[in-house]
Amino acid sequence: MQPVINIPFVLSVVGAIVACIVVTRIYVWPALRSMPRHDALRILASPHAFRFLGMNFLVAGFVSPELSSAFASQVGWGDLIAAVLALLAMAALSWRWTFAVPIAWIFNLWGTADLLNAYYKGATQIADPGLFGAGIYIPAVFVPILLISHAVAFLLLCRPQTDSLKNVTEAQPGSRLQL
Repeated sequence: MQPVINIPFVLSVVGAIVACIVVTRIYVWPALRSMPRHDALRILASPHAFRFLGMNFLVAGFVSPELSSAFASQVGWGDLIAAVLALLAMAALSWRWTFAVPIAWIFNLWGTADLLNAYYKGATQIADPGLFGAGIYIPAVFVPILLISHAVAFLLLCRPQTDSLKNVTEAQPGSRLQL
């Protein structure tokens, strides 16, 4: 039996995603696209260093004891791996390692897949988001920020590196998004 979708929770997540897109479009993208790619990617990876917070889904009292332990384990460990990859990407990008961009790709692919998988599993296996307990703010607020940061990172990763440097002189506040 497929669980009933909790419309207020879905609307709060959609609202957070829309707000993140608007804030990113107005404030974040103009600044990031004017930076060298390594620096912009490092900034985008930094919020993901805190994804160890997903391990709290395994902490008794943080979530309801009725929350599926399989779901909690998958979310917690997936986030911990993403946090480690984010820290590794940040180090590689900071020190300009030759394989820094491939590490950023691996981190972004893993991190995005992990978040989308958690949303999918949550929507199809968790009938009551209230089971997340104190962790309700992770999928409702933190995950939309992380998803949008992954999307922007993919935009930067798909651009030739010379474009990032060229845009230093072209970037104007409020200018249109360019790929």
